[in-house]
Amino acid sequence: MRSKSVSHYLKRIADFCLTASVHFDAFRLEPRAYLTATRWWIKRRRVRARGQFAPLLSRSPRAYPLWVLRQERAVQGYSPPDARRAIIVLVDTGHFRRINMGGDVDPAALAMTRRSLAAEGLTALQIGSVEIPTLADAIARIDWSADPWLFPIFPGDRIMPGTAAAYRAVMADIAARVIYADDDLLAGRRRIAPYFKPDWNAELFRHSDYLTGSCMIRATRADLEAVADSADWPARLVARMAEQGTPIHLREMLHHRRHRATLRLPARPIDPAHDLPPLSVIVPTRNRVDLLRTCLNGVATAEYPDVEVIVADNDSDDPETLAYLAALEADRFKLLRHTGAFNYSAINNRAAQLAQGRLLCLLNNDIEMTGPHWLAILATQALRPEVGAVGARLLYPDGRIQHAGVVIGVGNAAGHAHRFLRPDEEGYFHRHSLPQFTMAVTAACLVVKRDKFMAVGGLNEQDFAVAFNDVDFCLRLNQRGWQSFYEPRATLIHHESVSRGLDLDPVGAARFAGELAALKRIWKTDEICDPYHHPYLSRTSEQFAVAL
Repeated sequence: MRSKSVSHYLKRIADFCLTASVHFDAFRLEPRAYLTATRWWIKRRRVRARGQFAPLLSRSPRAYPLWVLRQERAVQGYSPPDARRAIIVLVDTGHFRRINMGGDVDPAALAMTRRSLAAEGLTALQIGSVEIPTLADAIARIDWSADPWLFPIFPGDRIMPGTAAAYRAVMADIAARVIYADDDLLAGRRRIAPYFKPDWNAELFRHSDYLTGSCMIRATRADLEAVADSADWPARLVARMAEQGTPIHLREMLHHRRHRATLRLPARPIDPAHDLPPLSVIVPTRNRVDLLRTCLNGVATAEYPDVEVIVADNDSDDPETLAYLAALEADRFKLLRHTGAFNYSAINNRAAQLAQGRLLCLLNNDIEMTGPHWLAILATQALRPEVGAVGARLLYPDGRIQHAGVVIGVGNAAGHAHRFLRPDEEGYFHRHSLPQFTMAVTAACLVVKRDKFMAVGGLNEQDFAVAFNDVDFCLRLNQRGWQSFYEPRATLIHHESVSRGLDLDPVGAARFAGELAALKRIWKTDEICDPYHHPYLSRTSEQFAVAL
């Protein structure tokens, strides 16, 4: 008991010292931002303070060690239905030689891997050894009658105590062919670069292999033989089995690795406008002819075969704007007059009823185009049967990211992923640069099939006149099996809220509060965790910061 008390006391001291170091690092790196966050904390604006502290603290090299100290434990609480379930570990020494340009395997690294496995009661077949020179030799040694799970691992990798039990606890799900967990990297004795992964995201996996080396695979002999001739057989096997059943994600940090797979950035389609159906662009507007002119010029120069443009004017009274609207060519533009209080949902719903296109593009009047291919790129993704709303990557005028998908639960509502990051920065595993499924996207630039828009009743005019209507719309599409999609190859500039301004007046603030309450009531955004985010990432940060 005394030893346990001393250990607890020492851990509290270590926690205090690390916490102080993390805060010092945050202050040293960005003193002004740190003091701003501190001021909000003193004023008891805790939600805002946490939102500003989270990304600052996460930049400290000691943030992850602090998380480890607070969260670390042998994975416990799992009661595997069959602790005897066969797990065959395949140590691929050929992989080590490939990434080290033919160099020999470090005996110490291999011994560390073996000790880690032995602590879990697992033994390994070392592919590339004298006894097992090839994968084909390993295949011959496996008892396939035991219906084993395969665990490809690389020299120098380790696993967390309790890993085997954690995996075995979900192996009874016979539909699953791949089970994966979170991982970090080993730099000597230090653990760095944690990847708290999303649940299965097939589109993201096409561009970023976040499974290989940190997963177990239920494969047959024929499956393994089919990839045996490939130098990169572990990745080939994972991809093959992922197609046969939705991979299961264990939201635990179970793997400590020496290397990760190489990122595959997407190529821009060569001819994105080929054979695309008619599309209707809906642009709500009020005054600010300078913004509207830029937006409509960008639409006019888009390389798309058949575009209808509906300009929905909400009580413009500026003479220059009225003159511009009156001069719009009737054969290229439809002008819809919408009077009364601004209701973004009602305006778009009314325009959608008039639209002739098979696809709809909801577009803010403060969007500025950066090239001609954006519309065709978004439309191409929206035509996929499993896809609902497709959103673009939006940048602030200064070049920083304004929108790269929406994360449900951030701020107990919904936040824009990777906000304020610059596109050339790595960010969180380059996620802002990769096409992927998301829970929602912004309607500032959104493309969806018209029949899907109508099937869910369009935007919710009653509960979400201005804010969160896009989030609610995307979540209703998701419920029907039409998943939201983020497409960074379409990158535009968003002069956010320039046309309408911000809701700082009492009426606007009250309306926003009501819409926020409706979002929480309908979708429980203050309780759920976005499956494409992670419970160990901060709910107060849009920048994928470790939750401290």
